[in-house]
Amino acid sequence: MWITLPALWAICSDRFLTGKICRNRETHITFGKGLLILFKKKTEDNAAVETKTASAQAPEEAAKAEETKPAEETKAPETVDVGALQKALSAAQAETEKVKAELAQLTDIRLRLAAEYDNFRKRSQREKDAIYTDATAAGVMALLPVIDNIERALAVENASAEDMRKGVEMIGTQAAQAFEKLGVAAFGAVGDAFNPNMHHCVATVAAEGVESGAIALVLQKGYKLGDKVIRPAMVQVAE
Repeated sequence: MWITLPALWAICSDRFLTGKICRNRETHITFGKGLLILFKKKTEDNAAVETKTASAQAPEEAAKAEETKPAEETKAPETVDVGALQKALSAAQAETEKVKAELAQLTDIRLRLAAEYDNFRKRSQREKDAIYTDATAAGVMALLPVIDNIERALAVENASAEDMRKGVEMIGTQAAQAFEKLGVAAFGAVGDAFNPNMHHCVATVAAEGVESGAIALVLQKGYKLGDKVIRPAMVQVAE
């Protein structure tokens, strides 16, 4: 039967203390020392075995740890090509300068276009104002002879009714000629079909010899310039 060293030590110690092994005190001491030496040697042997085991396992654990290292930790550092970087930087700077030049050119073009458009707008407004002024002046010029004849008729003293009538007829003819010169035409006559875009109906009346919906009476003539109605005719319409 095998017995461990600690158990043997416990048994011997108990017997040593109770005096069951040796009766001689010196013998007891010698036996105790022997047991201590034996226990110490056994402990040292166990420690040596554990050290050898740990030493044998250390390389294997180190190899496993080396295998489990991330690839990026064992990867050799990459070399940097300074010349290539300088070339890339120079190319980028050249491209930047090119873009700046193009931007400056486009900005200049935009400013020029804005200035030209502003000048065009002002010039167009001036031309529009000038056209209106010229058209007004032409109308006034065409009517001035009519005004002159009215003033002459009013300057005559003691004129007969017949002379006044002839004078008014002449002025009316002259005014019609002035309108014709300006392109202004009169419209609105009895019997014409009523047109709400050109005629202003003030009443509907019963009229003999006039169709229903036609103009029965013209109270005020209308005038137009081309297709533009200057003033609608004021009329009465037959029922």
